[in-house]
Amino acid sequence: MKIRKPLALGLVSGLALSVFAVAAPAFADPVSNSYVLVGSDTLQDSANAIVNGTTITGTPVQVLANGATLGNFDAFPKNSKIQTKPAGPYFLRPSGSGNGRNALISSITGAPWNGVDITGQVDIARSSSGPGGNANSAGKLVYYPYARDAVSYAYYGTGNELNALTTAQLKTIYESDDDVTINGVVVKPLLPQSGSGTRDFFLSAIGVTTLGSTVNTKGDTLPENDGSQLTAAGQIVPFSVASWVAQSNNAAPNTIPGSGNVKLGSTNSIAPYTGSGTSLVPASAYYATSYGRDTYLIVEYARVEVGNAKYDATLASLLDRTLPASLTNFGASSTTVGAVKKKFGFLAPSSTDPIRAYATI
Repeated sequence: MKIRKPLALGLVSGLALSVFAVAAPAFADPVSNSYVLVGSDTLQDSANAIVNGTTITGTPVQVLANGATLGNFDAFPKNSKIQTKPAGPYFLRPSGSGNGRNALISSITGAPWNGVDITGQVDIARSSSGPGGNANSAGKLVYYPYARDAVSYAYYGTGNELNALTTAQLKTIYESDDDVTINGVVVKPLLPQSGSGTRDFFLSAIGVTTLGSTVNTKGDTLPENDGSQLTAAGQIVPFSVASWVAQSNNAAPNTIPGSGNVKLGSTNSIAPYTGSGTSLVPASAYYATSYGRDTYLIVEYARVEVGNAKYDATLASLLDRTLPASLTNFGASSTTVGAVKKKFGFLAPSSTDPIRAYATI
């Protein structure tokens, strides 16, 4: 993550939304002096902007916790180690939604994370997918809606032969043990690393449970939402539409090659965005299809349950969508966190109700 030192001018229920953010030299993965977020690559860039401070809406916006900066740790490089809190241990970076959730669970329970005790080192997990069948009214975790995203596929091609693949075609491509040719192009399917919420969501959306032998994960290290991974004709990979929009608009670090050969497909012939160049806008019609998904921030339920011995009022405020300075806000005003998310290609979540999950952890 990149960090900037804030000048906080006010407090809102334990949070501060800074009116000015004074830039300091940037460096990777600082040790946090308050709460720590890890997990999904899809959410990391918008979260970096929110916690580090940004003027992308025309008004400086930054979320603080009682004057302290939050630590938002990127999902990559995979297999690297991070230290999240002062005097804390170095541990394997949680890359992706599933790994972020599992690291949060280890932080809560004390169960080793890849052989390291990380108790208290992670507070919030970013997740590009919901709890699914693990939803439970007595759950130990709670998923707070963050924003709505959608998933399509990116592809490499000098033409548009792979621009409008159908769900049925994608299912065949990712299940096949033999090469699949479409419009004269041999399709070469790629997938992000295991633990990726985008990977899991995409496979579920196209109805694939068993991968074909032609699918390549590049040794289970392929990062999600990275256009530079597409280097040969016919390659395709699932890609967050929000991430594509944010990168194209230069709101997020751009991994999409400038050659024009890497493109975002229109699944089932529905365009995922409108506009061109650096002025893309997410298409609500596509986000409303089965390829649309709500994304979440996950925390321990006990820490946001009023009356619980573990209740943390500041953490609870960080997740209160009614506060303009909260991580889950989706307001329209340029001074809100929600306005920042829109610049990163997200729409408002379809539901604002938190979901409890995992009766046992």
